[in-house]
Amino acid sequence: MGFIDVIKERAKANVKTIVLPETEDKRTLAATEKILKEGIAKVILVGNEEAVKKSAAEDGYDISGAQIVDPATSEKTQGYIDKLVELRQKKGMTPDQAKEILLNQYLYYGVMMVKMGDADGMVSGACHSTADTLRPCLQILKTKPGTKLVSAFFLMVVPNCEYGANGAFVFADSGLNQNPTSEELAAIAASSAESFELLVQEKPIVAMLSHSTKGSAKHADVDKVVEATKIAKEQNPELALDGEFQLDAAIVPSVGASKAPGSEVAGKANVLVFPDLDAGNIGYKLVQRLAKAEGFPHEIGVFLDYPLEDVVGFIENAGQNYKCSGCWKVYCNECETRKLFAKYKKCREVYRRLWKQGRDIRTLTVAS
Repeated sequence: MGFIDVIKERAKANVKTIVLPETEDKRTLAATEKILKEGIAKVILVGNEEAVKKSAAEDGYDISGAQIVDPATSEKTQGYIDKLVELRQKKGMTPDQAKEILLNQYLYYGVMMVKMGDADGMVSGACHSTADTLRPCLQILKTKPGTKLVSAFFLMVVPNCEYGANGAFVFADSGLNQNPTSEELAAIAASSAESFELLVQEKPIVAMLSHSTKGSAKHADVDKVVEATKIAKEQNPELALDGEFQLDAAIVPSVGASKAPGSEVAGKANVLVFPDLDAGNIGYKLVQRLAKAEGFPHEIGVFLDYPLEDVVGFIENAGQNYKCSGCWKVYCNECETRKLFAKYKKCREVYRRLWKQGRDIRTLTVAS
């Protein structure tokens, strides 16, 4: 039984209700048919019932087992409006604004269904950008308590592979943080290990990757990974974690034993933490294309208070006060706080400076 089959069996054993809000995308309807046929989950589709059914019929998709909720007619919509106003009133949200959002932006409606307990989770990203998918999640659901950094990983399953956990690996960060600091790499390592254990149900063994193994090369980039390894070990003493390693020293037992004798991680790693986004993204695509691996992206969903797919960080505008919710790259230029981006040029530089000063990086006060 393949890895994805195991995941499906786990889903069937504990069936959840999942919202699919992007009913304008045919792939959502195709997925709905498949999910219902396999009994993986109960499905709620958001949209005009007549339009959704017509669209499904045009392509022969059987979605008869799905619940279709139309925000314009649902008896629960007013409750969602009231709750959204309550959650966002400090940001100036009015009932009229909340109604406009929920009737026209189905991602917000789906997230509110999760917030109000009418669904267990939401899957989105078929026809919305990652940033647009995340924004309502962080505004309404918030991050899981204790989460230090919003990051992304890919669960890679390599066929006929003797390395990792029978060919299963987590690659992090492969989709979000461009050039993480040592502190950020340590946070990525911890959250990725938690994700690996949750999804693969095996012990995570974490390798901090570099072009150097245990001091074989000297460079500031190597120093960053060495420091990240030190921080991660101090913060997570229970984790099997070590570095810095070249890739082969991390996953190949004979190379690990030769290059890093005595390490409990060398040659055994199944969670690979890359030094920057370039390395992580290139690495996962190489494995996906050349090794015919299956890649399953998980961008922080498990670190929200509720299960969500396809999310990144952003900065949330609050007038003169900016609540920083994990924006570590150029996404901040795409969301509503253009003023902060223009003033500081690059959020990352501000965060690093504040971090080094020991200040709280979650809140920045910006003068008008």
